[in-house]
Formats: sequence, structure tokens, C-alpha cells
Amino acid sequence: MVKKKISPYIIIIFGFVAVIMIGALLLLLPFSTYDNVHLSFINALFTATSAVCVTGLSAVPTLAGTFTIFGKIIITVLIEVGGLGFVTVVIFIFTLLGLKIGMQDRFLIKESLNQNSLRGMVRLVRFAVFVSLTVQGTGAIINFFVFKQYFPFWDAVGISVFHAISAFNNAGFDLFTQGQSLIPYQDPLLVFNTAAMIIVGGIGFIVINDILKNKTWKNLSIHSRIVLRTSLGLIIVGMLLIKLLDWENVTWVQAFFTSVSARTAGFQTVDFNAITSSGLVVVMILMFIGASPSSTGGGVKTTTFYAIIKYIGSFARGKPPITYNRKIANGSVIKAFILVVLSLSFVILMVLAVAIVERFNPNVLVEDTVYFQKITFEVFSAFGTVGNSMGITPGLHWLSKALLCLTMLFGRLGPITIISVWNRNWNVEASSHGIKFIEEKIIIG
Repeated sequence: MVKKKISPYIIIIFGFVAVIMIGALLLLLPFSTYDNVHLSFINALFTATSAVCVTGLSAVPTLAGTFTIFGKIIITVLIEVGGLGFVTVVIFIFTLLGLKIGMQDRFLIKESLNQNSLRGMVRLVRFAVFVSLTVQGTGAIINFFVFKQYFPFWDAVGISVFHAISAFNNAGFDLFTQGQSLIPYQDPLLVFNTAAMIIVGGIGFIVINDILKNKTWKNLSIHSRIVLRTSLGLIIVGMLLIKLLDWENVTWVQAFFTSVSARTAGFQTVDFNAITSSGLVVVMILMFIGASPSSTGGGVKTTTFYAIIKYIGSFARGKPPITYNRKIANGSVIKAFILVVLSLSFVILMVLAVAIVERFNPNVLVEDTVYFQKITFEVFSAFGTVGNSMGITPGLHWLSKALLCLTMLFGRLGPITIISVWNRNWNVEASSHGIKFIEEKIIIG
């Protein structure tokens, strides 16, 4: 009897779900929250999901006022596991224990990090952990010089470490008691240090490794050049649009930070309730695009956005999509379009579902276009695993919170991973079993 291997996509999905459930149960322990706090199961599940999916949306008023040191440590561990990916963490532990990493394990790493080759997977895992700890450690030290001005020594140490972990993993959680993210703490050193960690965490471990190895632009891989070029372009364009659309409401530094943070981190230096609707649309677009492949962030990814824009431009000129003297593979373009269509369809469906549920929410006194706008913003934030919020999350109906949990998980894993569960040929090249079909041109548009 032939032993049937489990699809790596099923392992990845169930692994994330298992970590979320364990995290939720740990947060429900009596010593995870303060004595005067009642944490419901849905709020514990929401917090665990948000941490593992490195989102940053919170169903409680503040983490600082809800969770004890033990609870905060649990959330920190969940963020680390979610940012690196549970597969990366497990394989790294295996290497520390000297256990053999088999071919199926390497394939699992390849799929979890969205790579094209099985070569160097274990080295990539070690490198990812090394970079993660190095950047977070450096960021925490810099943070301390700011937070020591506001907090007692040991509180400043804890907040500095937590903030660095949250920033690098693009999580967006904070331990500030005001519940206003970075709005009360706009020290330039803190703002630019946080932005730097978000960018490093968001470009992906493959790109970081490539930069450290090859150093010069011409020696970088095409993937790295696309990621860096697209990321820089989105930061600049996003900053300009946010500033121009909200000239009186945001400074240039706030516009820059919002453009960086909106693409998956969720830290805020501005109150989104105070900016214009057009500004919110720009932020939602950035949240939908997200970070880059093999990074700690979510969204449809910068390379997907680049491939689609490049293809549309080439199609308009009647030419194939060429980038850096290479033709973009048709399979990559098709995958990019499928990813965007599925993602946008899912987001629209979730906006509709949450809007319907909120009609029966006793906490909502007036249902109007402004509240619908906030729901839409919240769903885009959940899908992009960003964590930006207009302040409605704690008051949402429990079913809406459950839908947002599903949205965060969908956004973290990606639709391609989820639909690949039904692909029975995950370990072989796709084939048509020798059958050739006559091509038919369908009238489009």
C-alpha cells in the first residue's frame, strides 16, 4: 500500500490555525489578563488571530490595560511565529536539535516562503531567523533612547523590545495605554526607526539576502530589483497622494510614515477619522497591495502589482511584458491576475457580510455611509494584515469579529495557498494527461 503524502498547503493552513487556537486558549488563562478584565472567547480568538497573522487589529481597548506580563509575552511569541511563519520556526528548531530535514520538509519550506526552487531552503530558514533577531535587537536599542523619556527603566525596556518585534514583523501592536498607536509619541527617531524596521521586514528575506551578498544594483536578481523599485515607488507615490489630499491634516513626515505603515504594519501617526475620504481610499489601496513575497507582511504583494501594471502597459502598446530584458512568464501574469481577482472578490464579500451583520449590532446607534466606510476600511485592513483602524473593532458584533478573523487568516495565507489545497498534483508538474484540446477564443469585453 502506497503511503499518501499530505499536501503542504494543508499542513501550512492547519499549522496556522493550530497556533491561533493554542494562543487563544493561553490568553484565556486567568493569569493572562488583569483581575478586573473579562476576556471573552471571541476577543481572545481575535487577538490571537491578529497576532499570528501579524495584523494588529485589536478587539480590546488596549493591550496594556488588558493583558498581564504573561499575556503580553504570549502575544509577542505569536507575533514572532506569525511573522517568520510557523514552518520556518519549526524547521529552525529541528536544525537546533540536529534533526534531519527531509525532501518533504524542504518542499514545505519552499511553499511557505513562496519560493521557486528547493535549493538552499534550510540556509534560508537560518538566515531569516538571524536577520529577524538582529534587526529587532538593533531596533529595540534605538527605541529605548526614546521610551526612557516617557517610562520607568524596565517598562521602557519591555516596550522597546515589544515595539521592535511588532514593527519588524509588520504587526502594528503597541503597549501604549492611550490606545492611539504612535500619535502621542511622534519623536523623529522613533518614527523613522519604526519605518525602517517596517521596510526591512516588508521587502522579504530573499531580497535582504541578495542585497548583503551582491551589494550593487546590477548584480541583484530581477526579483530583488522589482521589489525594491516597486516598494520605493509605492512609498513615494503614497506619501505624495496622502499629503496632497490632506494638506492641512498631515505633515510630510506623517504622510511618509503612513505610506510606509499602510502597506502592512498598521502603526498610526495620524487619526484616520480626521483625514478625507479620498485619503482613506489611498490608504486602502496601499493596504490591499501590501508587502513583498517571503516577508513578514500581507496583501497581494508588490510583485503581483508590478506584474499586472507591466502587463497592462505592454498590452496597450501591443508588446509582450518585458522587464530588465526578460519576458515575464505568462504563468506569472495569470497567477497575478487570479490572485488579485480572488482577493478583491473575497474582500467585497466580507465587506457585504460584515455590513449585514452590523445591522443587528445593538452597539450601532446610527447606520450610515460613514459607518459603512469604517467597515470597508476595517476589512481592507484585516485582509492586508495591516491593523490600521478607525476605532470600531472593539464594538463590532461577535460574528463580525469572527468574519474579520477569517479575513486576516485569508490575507496572511493568501488565496493561492488556500485554493491549492484542492490541487492533487502539488508534487508533480501539472499535465493534461496527454490529451490535447482545440483552442477556443472567447469574446471578451
